[in-house]
Amino acid sequence: MSLKVEIVQVTAFQQNCSVLWCTDTMIGAVVDPGGDVDDILKVINQHKIKVEQVLLTHGHLDHAGGAAKLARELSIPVVGPQKDDDFWLQGIEKQSQTYGLPGGENCSPDQWLNDGEEVQVGNISLSVLHCPGHTPGHVVFYNKAANIAFVGDVLFKGSIGRTDFPKGDHATLIHSITSKLWPLGGQTQFISGHGEVSDFATERATNPFVGDRALS
Repeated sequence: MSLKVEIVQVTAFQQNCSVLWCTDTMIGAVVDPGGDVDDILKVINQHKIKVEQVLLTHGHLDHAGGAAKLARELSIPVVGPQKDDDFWLQGIEKQSQTYGLPGGENCSPDQWLNDGEEVQVGNISLSVLHCPGHTPGHVVFYNKAANIAFVGDVLFKGSIGRTDFPKGDHATLIHSITSKLWPLGGQTQFISGHGEVSDFATERATNPFVGDRALS
């Protein structure tokens, strides 16, 4: 069993959309298709992946703006995030106008996710962790076998997600990181919504916002 991932940067916010697939079955999923759907489809077609679902970490425009279009193009469901982000998903078109990014569509997921559930992609299982703080319904997807987590905007290399949006909360975000992400182990690599790939050990040692020294 093998998990492969290709990152496609989408929108003017350079959001990391992840195309992931199981090499045993070539069944895949797309995490956070915020826009530039044609670029995402090129990667899917290049690797001949049978994408079966769109997975959303949260409802912000740059992560979910292209979800409805991609799901329509491939006739697949949208899965996630946790239902507390519904107000964000129903406001994508308004966000598009605010930020001058045309093409974002409001999105109504086919399935909400809750903490402790699992999502199956071919032979690969992704654990769902509800990690509020950046948004109230934010989730993280984690594959134990590959030691990789798709964390959206919860944590970045050297930084953390913003908490000044509606229903964001700094203390809640810190708790999500320390209680949900750190226990996955320092060796776990993570793909953020923006920026470079890192691992939890590096962030615990160096992150000025949530590293062990910063929180001691």
